[in-house]
Amino acid sequence: MPRSRRRLPPTVLLPLLMIAGLLLPGCANPGAGSAADDPTRPVTLRFWHGWSEKREVKAIDDSLARFHRLHPNIRVKTTGNVTDATVNQALRAGGGAAPDVVSSFTTNNVGQYCSSGMWVDLDPFLAKSGVDKTAVFPRTLLDYSAYEGRQCALPLLADAYGMYYNLDAFEKAGVSRAPRTLSELKETAVKLTERAADGSYRQLGFMPNLRLYQNSVDRFFAQWGPRYFDDKGKSALAREPATKRFLTTQRDLVTALGGYGPLETFRATFGEEMSSQNAFLTGKLAMHMDGEWRGLMLAKAAPGFRWATAPMPVPDDRADTYGRGYLTGTVAGIAHSSKHQNAAWELVKFLTTDTDQVVAFANAIHNVPSTNAALASPRLDADPAFQTFLRIARDPRSTGMPPSVNGGQYIVTFQDFAYDVEAGKVRDLDKGLRALDRQIDDDNLQSAT
Repeated sequence: MPRSRRRLPPTVLLPLLMIAGLLLPGCANPGAGSAADDPTRPVTLRFWHGWSEKREVKAIDDSLARFHRLHPNIRVKTTGNVTDATVNQALRAGGGAAPDVVSSFTTNNVGQYCSSGMWVDLDPFLAKSGVDKTAVFPRTLLDYSAYEGRQCALPLLADAYGMYYNLDAFEKAGVSRAPRTLSELKETAVKLTERAADGSYRQLGFMPNLRLYQNSVDRFFAQWGPRYFDDKGKSALAREPATKRFLTTQRDLVTALGGYGPLETFRATFGEEMSSQNAFLTGKLAMHMDGEWRGLMLAKAAPGFRWATAPMPVPDDRADTYGRGYLTGTVAGIAHSSKHQNAAWELVKFLTTDTDQVVAFANAIHNVPSTNAALASPRLDADPAFQTFLRIARDPRSTGMPPSVNGGQYIVTFQDFAYDVEAGKVRDLDKGLRALDRQIDDDNLQSAT
């Protein structure tokens, strides 16, 4: 998202996971709040969120002004630029200064929010309001905002991941369209790679290494539509055929483009992701995986080349699934400690289900809307680059991350393993995957006890 609060890769999420003790079952006091309040009475709600960039904060303020016109008795006091750790500490402590309505950019932690009771179950509120969540929200977004049947959060805009590519570089290399399968990705990336006289990279067709910007393992793996856990909640990565195919395909890309060492050396020359020295913006990368927010940043930066967007390629044996992608997003919920849960629900319901509001908010911060009606709205930004991500979000085969009791720890573990695979440190992939499953299961068991 154009944003001071971009989606963080799993390795950066690790510090957030250190707060897991605040979220484990039994650590919260779900009975501390109340849903006996009258939402038509004058009340002041506290809404904590993570947005901090000036344009984003204005979009929030505009949203709350629209809400106040519909509910003049409800005043909303906002606190922005708040981290999950700060929210969870406040909810655990309770008291009059704790928030009533909360939002989070970290969907990986939904399993903890739900299982701990820190965020209240919204299903009774949905039922009371006559809101059919399965009709309102895309399935994938509902999946990542609930855990074990407990809908403790609702989607509040989404992120979709696709490909940005340099049209001038494509034309120069004689490539007519974006690659749709992974074999086409390899072929195109090799064609687009240019080297200097000393053999160093001048332009890389595509950077497959998992430490680059948004190149996390979960976003790439989504193109296989994978299964992470079995019906009993056990890690199934070693038994999921797609896992080995994904890791070997990614490793093959690394080899085809020059090898892990040279690619990492070239990556070290890239500028910061959100800066004017982003490697795609400076022409060092001809193709790049990123989210919908990048389009607005590129338009403002006015790079010296033409660019376009497309879905990420899919495995060759799943070519009919082209168009899918990885989805994640912001979620909103009601704090268990709130004494004004009915009034809080009016705010959550407005922010997440009101079509006009969702469309206006999505356009304002250039994010993907999170309801079916908003995704179909003719008032959405008509920019062709943005439309690519809307199509990815609408695709029923697009996937997100399944919630877990210990949040995103299993993704951190998987990512660390994938780092070793791409670096050539894993000699026996099958054995390594079995050990990976055991580690994930052990971590989940420890978090659940």
